[in-house]
Amino acid sequence: MNTRLTLRAEGDIPTGRTSILPLAAGEHLRIVNHLGQQVLDTWAFAAANLGEYLSMEQCRGRLYKLFFEPGDLLLSSLGRPILRFVADTSPGRHDTLCAACDSASYEAQGLSAAHPNCTDNFRRAFAQAGMAVPPVPCPWNLFMEIPISPDGRLSDRPSSARPGDYVELAALIDLLIVCSPCPQADIPISGVGRPPRGLRWITLSEEPSPGS
Repeated sequence: MNTRLTLRAEGDIPTGRTSILPLAAGEHLRIVNHLGQQVLDTWAFAAANLGEYLSMEQCRGRLYKLFFEPGDLLLSSLGRPILRFVADTSPGRHDTLCAACDSASYEAQGLSAAHPNCTDNFRRAFAQAGMAVPPVPCPWNLFMEIPISPDGRLSDRPSSARPGDYVELAALIDLLIVCSPCPQADIPISGVGRPPRGLRWITLSEEPSPGS
């Protein structure tokens, strides 16, 4: 049977907070960088078990690469596929190495420990939703470009994501997708001289095509 994608819902991923988006098995999530260049810390948790989550380590080990591409199956901490990487219109890569920013990382930069950060936003979002707060795994840093030199050193580069670029993912199990626009502005990963910004999300459902 032929299928098509139809719009189910859409909304904002506001800056300054973490958003938790339910995504049922078979549904697609499109994350749209509508203003361009904004980096998004992204996690996925099994809705039935917050101890199972999208694992950068498992993905890198199974796929045997540092950067994921459309067509890849992304694995959980238990080693099973939970997401399919469907599409990517952005010109850059999506970092899989860097931990979520936290108070310690801002202190190391000489900034206040009270600086907004993705780790605190993550914990606050789960607590406010009345859920147990899981440990913070390494995120998939969508639209974040961290070049790797031949000697293995990392560097920062402003995101090359253009306004309207998006990443599309398909859930293989019921998931909670957790998204935090990174508040880092002193290191211009989200654009030189640009303050932190929000993004947009769209969920799509597979429906039978007319006449199929």
